[in-house]
Amino acid sequence: MSAVQPYSIVLADDHIPFREGLRGMFSEKKDLKIVMEVADGIELLNFLQMSKLIPGMAIVDITMRNLGGIEATRWIKVTHPEVKVLILTMHKAKGYVDQAFSAGADGFLLKEDIGTDLFSAIETIRQGRVYVSHFFSENSTQEKK
Repeated sequence: MSAVQPYSIVLADDHIPFREGLRGMFSEKKDLKIVMEVADGIELLNFLQMSKLIPGMAIVDITMRNLGGIEATRWIKVTHPEVKVLILTMHKAKGYVDQAFSAGADGFLLKEDIGTDLFSAIETIRQGRVYVSHFFSENSTQEKK
């Protein structure tokens, strides 16, 4: 009987301390594995192009040097449509949410919510559903009233 392989994830964020913190969160998860960390969208696309291992998901910051997360998402969805993309950002402007989903993102999570929502966001996306931070769903609910 072979062991089930962990779900592979690549992290793309230009802040090394932030990536280290995320890596620490994943260390307890046996079913999830960070297979690569990169500092910008160009490094992410190069990894996807050169690697024999295509991750199940890319967790991507919006604001990175050289090539940002929204542009990288657009390219990922063209070249590797099977890779799920979770945008992870500090930006609370709804315009970023719209841009991310227009580019093909599968989820949008605010960095302030990672402690409570990161793993549920990943699981939601793995199940083929879209994830949006509660901040946006709560604000859109209030706007509809």
